[in-house]
Amino acid sequence: MNLLAALLVVVLATLLICVLPAWRRRRTLAAPFAPAWDALLTRRLEPYAGLAPVERQQLQDLVRLFLAGKHFHGCGGLEVSEDMRVCIAAQACLLLLNRRTRVFPGLQHILVYPGAFVREGEEWHEDGTVSEVSSELLGESWDAGKVILSWEDVDHDLDHFGDGFNVVLHEFAHQLDSESGSENGTPVLSAAESDEWVRVMTREYEVLAAAADRGEDTLLDPYGASAPAEFFAVITETFFELPDQLRERHPELFALLRDYYRVDPAGWYRVLATG
Repeated sequence: MNLLAALLVVVLATLLICVLPAWRRRRTLAAPFAPAWDALLTRRLEPYAGLAPVERQQLQDLVRLFLAGKHFHGCGGLEVSEDMRVCIAAQACLLLLNRRTRVFPGLQHILVYPGAFVREGEEWHEDGTVSEVSSELLGESWDAGKVILSWEDVDHDLDHFGDGFNVVLHEFAHQLDSESGSENGTPVLSAAESDEWVRVMTREYEVLAAAADRGEDTLLDPYGASAPAEFFAVITETFFELPDQLRERHPELFALLRDYYRVDPAGWYRVLATG
């Protein structure tokens, strides 16, 4: 290959890398948001009707980009419908409102099972031995570009938004966490945010772990005390589903998440209450 041909290949490759994604984004957003999707989310996703107009437009754009860029796979005989895809995408994209970020860039595939699914794995013991275990899961997030969900539980969470539990919010919080390079409860932060994040999160994690050891009732799911990554996912669920309770009982934690996610979900529920 001569020099001119090599340069042409480089130029074409650069155009594909830089121009094609922007072109696809513009084409995706040029299409109107389907009225059927708007009606679906109004009916099924409780916070949707409480969003400010600019937030609702953002969510609609994010949903379109999500659906255009991710692949859904039905597992265990499940056929993933358009309504399922839209409901999953909309909940996941609540985490991206008002934030300058791409739409889960490391994620490619969403696997959806009819209900809870079984994962086979290894469990290491303190004496160094290993045993094979089976775990029944409602959802799972992989750093290899996959999220796995139980549709039965996604459907239940849509019907009970506000109970503090949401498998989509939980697993997609893990996706944000992993964007920092490791899933450790600390997503990508600015230098100014990092110190406060570590201080508040470390203290609140230790408080939850101590309460869980004592068997106390807690606002936060005790599962969050199993690891810092799970703590971040659990408090994300609580922040979006029970914001007023989180603000009242864990004000610094609420403020930390409000600043990170750039939203105050309590405002959405106030709109719903007065609407």
